[in-house]
Amino acid sequence: MEKTGPKNSHNDALIITALLANYEVGCIFIDFRSPADILFGKAYDQMQLRDIPLEKANTSLYGFAGEVIHPKGMISLPLETRTPRKTCMLKFLVLDVSSAYNAILGRPTLNAFQAIISTYHMKIKFPAFGGMGEVQGDHLQSRKCYIESIHKG
Repeated sequence: MEKTGPKNSHNDALIITALLANYEVGCIFIDFRSPADILFGKAYDQMQLRDIPLEKANTSLYGFAGEVIHPKGMISLPLETRTPRKTCMLKFLVLDVSSAYNAILGRPTLNAFQAIISTYHMKIKFPAFGGMGEVQGDHLQSRKCYIESIHKG
C-alpha cells in the first residue's frame, strides 16, 4: 500500500465517504472494534429514510462513560464503493445521539466486504469483481470530525 495524503499526519482516524442507500455520505468512521454498524440520527434524518420502516432493535449499546444507549431501531441499507463498484446490504443500528460522525462501519461491514484496513495508509482494500477494490480515507474529514468531537465532548 502506498501512503497518500498530507505528510506528518497525527494518527488520524480512518474516515471515508461512500454511497449509502444512494446518498453520498461523508464522515463515516471505520472502527474495527465496533461490534455493530451505526447510523446516527442526524444522518438518518438528512437522508429522508422515513419511508423505510425501522425494525425493532433487541440490543443496547454502552457509551464511553458506561451510559446505556437504546437504539431507535435497525435499518437495512446498501453500501456501495466506487472503485471498483461493490455493494453489500448492511444492517445499521439507528442512534439518536449527538456525534461528529454520520455513521460508524464496524466489524459486520468489514467482514461483509472481506476488507483489510490500514490506518497508516488511510485505506481500505477488499476483493471485488476484476481485482482488488480500494477506498481512500479522507484526512481533511478526519481532522474536521476530530475537532467537532472535541467540541461536543
